[in-house]
Amino acid sequence: MVLLSKITEEAIVENLKKRYMDDYIFTYIGPVLISVNPFKQMPYFTDREIELYQGAAQYENPPHVYALTDNMYRNMMIDSENQCVIISGESGAGKTVAAKYIMGYISKVSGGGSKVQHVKDIILQSNPLLEAFGNAKTVRNNNSSRFGKYFEIQFSRGGEPDGGKISNFLLEKSRVVSQNENERNFHIFYQMIEGSSNQQKEALGIMTPDYYNYLNQSGTYKVDGTNDSSDFQETMEAMQVIGIPGDCQTQVLQIVAGILHLGNVSFIEAGNYAQVESTDLLAFPAYLLGINQNRLQDKLTSRKMDSKWGGKSESINVTLNQEQACYTRDALAKALYARLFDYLVEAINKAMQKPLEELSIGVLDIYGFEIFQRNGFEQFCINFVNEKLQQIFIELTLKAEQEEYVQEGIKWTPIEYFNNKIVCDLIENKLNPPGIMSVLDDVCATMHAKGEGADSTLLQKLQAAVGTHEHFNSWNSGFIIHHYAGKVSYDISGFCERNRDVLFPDLIELMQSSEQNFIRSLFPENLNSDKKGRPSTASSKIKRQANELVDTLMKCTPHYIRCIKPNETKRPRDWEESRVKHQVEYLGLRENIRVRRAGFAYRRVFQKFLQRYAILTLETFPCWRGGEQQGVLHLLRSVNMDPDQYQMGRTKIFVKNPESLFLLEEMRERKFDTFARTIQKAWRKYIARRKYEQMREEASDILYNSKERRKNSINRNFVGDYLGMEDKPELRQFLAKRERIDFADSVTKYDRRFKSIKRDLILTPKGIYLIGREKVKKGPEKGQIKEVLKRRLDIANVRSVSLSTRQDDFFILHEAQYDSLLESTFKTEFLSLLCKRYEEQTKSKMQLAFSDRLEFRLKKEGWGGGGTRTLVFQKGQGNVAQLKPAGKSLNVTIGDGLPKTSNNSLIKGYQNGAAQFSRRTIGTSQQEEAYSTPNKCNRPPSSALPKLGSQKARQGHAPSRTQMANLDFLNVPDQGMSGMQRKRSISQRPPPAPTSRPKTQPRPLGPRCRALYQYAGQDVDELTFDVNDVIDLIKEDVSGWWIGRIHGKEGLFPGNYVEKI
Repeated sequence: MVLLSKITEEAIVENLKKRYMDDYIFTYIGPVLISVNPFKQMPYFTDREIELYQGAAQYENPPHVYALTDNMYRNMMIDSENQCVIISGESGAGKTVAAKYIMGYISKVSGGGSKVQHVKDIILQSNPLLEAFGNAKTVRNNNSSRFGKYFEIQFSRGGEPDGGKISNFLLEKSRVVSQNENERNFHIFYQMIEGSSNQQKEALGIMTPDYYNYLNQSGTYKVDGTNDSSDFQETMEAMQVIGIPGDCQTQVLQIVAGILHLGNVSFIEAGNYAQVESTDLLAFPAYLLGINQNRLQDKLTSRKMDSKWGGKSESINVTLNQEQACYTRDALAKALYARLFDYLVEAINKAMQKPLEELSIGVLDIYGFEIFQRNGFEQFCINFVNEKLQQIFIELTLKAEQEEYVQEGIKWTPIEYFNNKIVCDLIENKLNPPGIMSVLDDVCATMHAKGEGADSTLLQKLQAAVGTHEHFNSWNSGFIIHHYAGKVSYDISGFCERNRDVLFPDLIELMQSSEQNFIRSLFPENLNSDKKGRPSTASSKIKRQANELVDTLMKCTPHYIRCIKPNETKRPRDWEESRVKHQVEYLGLRENIRVRRAGFAYRRVFQKFLQRYAILTLETFPCWRGGEQQGVLHLLRSVNMDPDQYQMGRTKIFVKNPESLFLLEEMRERKFDTFARTIQKAWRKYIARRKYEQMREEASDILYNSKERRKNSINRNFVGDYLGMEDKPELRQFLAKRERIDFADSVTKYDRRFKSIKRDLILTPKGIYLIGREKVKKGPEKGQIKEVLKRRLDIANVRSVSLSTRQDDFFILHEAQYDSLLESTFKTEFLSLLCKRYEEQTKSKMQLAFSDRLEFRLKKEGWGGGGTRTLVFQKGQGNVAQLKPAGKSLNVTIGDGLPKTSNNSLIKGYQNGAAQFSRRTIGTSQQEEAYSTPNKCNRPPSSALPKLGSQKARQGHAPSRTQMANLDFLNVPDQGMSGMQRKRSISQRPPPAPTSRPKTQPRPLGPRCRALYQYAGQDVDELTFDVNDVIDLIKEDVSGWWIGRIHGKEGLFPGNYVEKI
């Protein structure tokens, strides 16, 4: 609303109306949230909105109470400062609902274990419990808070709610014994009548509401949209969650029922003395409260008084008249209910208490400003507290803000506003002149009996003390105060009696005689102690509580919700123009907009600003070495903020527009995001490294003592996906959607004539796929090469796998129909993953057969086909298998490999470079060449070598900045088995950790080497070369990754691809 073209009450009301009619109930004035009561459930309070607003900047989403709450929570965590939210507005404007949403949001977004969850449950369950005992229907609001509460949610340093504390203010006790027309007593009475079981009704003597004198005065028993029966179950469940024992729950209900039965005790006048009209009605309240029936009758109709005469004191019993007896009965009922309410609040506090207070968010939900047809002492106290809250708002948003600009030397034009401190002083001043509360206490101190005489004396003394005050007027039945929210006429009748708030010792003694420990605990007074000084009054108590509350709020960083009630009908989409305009005027929204518009949206002391945004530049993070003001200026200039968007004060930085602040916040979030990703990446590498080391050990065990090993494969890194499946939709089309890939590689398949052909071998948790290429013979794509699924095997259907005992790469997959003869450099990796998947599905071990004479069955094709073929393995020369077909057999000769007992730890010259796990993608040109020219002599794989950067003796080399910026470093899989589908595209890998590559050295004059095989560099710091290319050798490393120069470029290359010359 700061952006309104016209700043008038009419324009504000019109803007609120448009939003309200479109179901937008929230808007902002700077940081202040304006909320209009919709009188219906709105659709934007779901888990989706909680997720939307969590961690988001204020401008990113529409105005919402969740945005304000998230801002509070984050500020508390970042600044380590206590926060509070002051929710203000008249009765029925939606304050209690706003408080519920705040507590619900905090409960959802904050983390924690079982203890924290227990505290969260108590925070949420305290609402229905306190509403049942502290809320009631009034003519203005169907769920009006008849007490004030300040709910302090306490947090650990990690932001987890681990405690809490409730302070309650001025329960409207008078409602227990009397209500105005069309109003109800507290909800709990009606909930108990409607929701209790038949057994409970019999035990508590529960009748219909119209039977009870304390409920039938107003003639209203039901509330639209309220189910008292289900609310009662919720109330009882809340007591259970909070930890109130079952027997105490029963006694709570006994007191509530006992109060109702007590109200039915009536009196008649007999010779100027009161008598109980029907003694039978005393039986049930006496039974429920655990006291003697005759004693209850005696204490209701007589009072013990102390008499002093001639230095002696004696006690005498004074019989009461009918009026005094009714007053005594009502005083007992009010005292029982008020002390029961205090017990419930204390029970909630005990369930949430923590020994050490760290951080907190306070939620103030207090009764709204009230104007009724008849306004008594309770309305006077309620409106006084609202005056104090309005004073805080003025002090911190209008007065303090303008004074701050002056103190900080900021250019500023003052804006006029109404300061209601003058009204607060009129009510609470002690002297010169004394305030209304002080005069009231003086009259009560000299008051000896109940009656109208004291009230008349009060009115006379008020006229003498404050009669000339501009915000005070008197009238024949009371007085008028010009509050910030309007003029209120108070009826003086009953002011003194309700202010005294004295419970006679007789009644305390009566309750202390109860058979029930629970009731006795509610009356802990020591009646034998000497009473000194003036007894406290209700007004002095509420004045003390209000000032303590103000002190508490002033120690926190405040946030504000200004609630507006759009109508008196309590119906949705009903808009009363004059009512809303009146609220806009007394809430001071116009002045608030003017101050925010002319002022600065954000201010912070230099030190805290530096602390929050230091991360944005290298010079300020982690510590700025210089003056704080210079550090702030450096930060602002580094983000290119326009000079007209901020002003430097004497101790603070002032930023004009929220957008400028949001820019800083966004940049800060990005920095933290980058750091978080770096940490996550390092952690994933570490976890994957451990996983792959373990997998390599398991794979080695599969072949141990059964098959010779290749020298270059014994310590090879496992990669899993050698095809780059994320970039191969033409291959993924044969797999199920989101099917995970354990292994993918290009292998050689041999047919019945031992002719080799390339296939893509893919292993997933579901099966084995063999994919080939075929030329399309007809149709629009005729002549094109297309991928074809040649075979799919369910893992559980694989009967066994056969291998030779020599160092070759052949293996046979045996299945019920026919077998597949395959050759793969990465057979060990494939077999280890296949064995693991097989065991998961069948709960049995995969059968592996090792022999130098292997047979495999052929596929039947039409009338022909079928039969078997034989592989015979013989000792030869060299590390490359020589194939010689001979009819139905294939002779394979190959030199000796490493012993069958070889494992990782035995090959010292090729220690595993597991610090980096290379995931290579075979280039397109290489793939095409492989399919067109079957190659019986396999080249050594680049991944057979560990990375140089992983060696412990890495010579202290570090990569240059340019290398770090774009290194397409090779990620490891994030989770699961080695071949799990990678989360990111291979073309978008993050850069490596700074120590992952050795720094290239200046060009030396030294040895050279010739390429034996073609190699395509797959990182920006790797060389690419063809067969017979000559490379200048700069440095050899035991890891197998050497540094060289070719075509003017320095980089890494695998040493087993070259020979020295």
